[in-house]
Amino acid sequence: MPQRARHESGPEPVFIGGRLWLDFVNTDDARLGVRVDTIASFEQFVSWLASAHVIDAERAAALLRRAAEQPSGATAALVETRRVRAALRALVERGRGETAERVREAALAEINRVLGRSVGTRRVESRADGGYVRSFVPVGDVFGGLVIPVVESAVDSLVNDELSRIHRCADRRCPRHFIDLTRSHTRRWCDMRTCGNRAKAQRSRQQGRLPSRA
Repeated sequence: MPQRARHESGPEPVFIGGRLWLDFVNTDDARLGVRVDTIASFEQFVSWLASAHVIDAERAAALLRRAAEQPSGATAALVETRRVRAALRALVERGRGETAERVREAALAEINRVLGRSVGTRRVESRADGGYVRSFVPVGDVFGGLVIPVVESAVDSLVNDELSRIHRCADRRCPRHFIDLTRSHTRRWCDMRTCGNRAKAQRSRQQGRLPSRA
């Protein structure tokens, strides 16, 4: 049963996107106005996969052991991870509208490249909270296929025509994206506890500076 695992310390990942691939894109984050990569190392990427319930603690530990034995393989896997993230970020930021055909084609080419190289077993596993999660166990290269669940999540959004419901946080300093699943389609903030509260506080300060009416 998948469990959360803690590994190399770093910025805590956030899971506010509503889709795995959006949470993956959001690992290229900003904290207090400063750009932060929450998967800057292979160890942090493994920690993110475990936190996202993509892999369990046992497999995470195995990956870290293999990374220590084969650092070049871990480095190559991280390069692959960033390449996929860049393609998915381009898709979410510039993949809508009639003028975005090239961006969509490039993202599809990258998605199909990753899927075409996937050799392994797809599974459905139970989670500690009672839910279920899809997983992919690669055959052969232990580092192979780590981004397959992420890519498949993006495929689901494309097939289900969800791009029009994906938005960037209304805070101009925040690069996070999310899918708006509200009935009114009016979600504006990635997280009301952070960006949403800052916006409310700013409005309150502005209202407090308004001259009173006689």
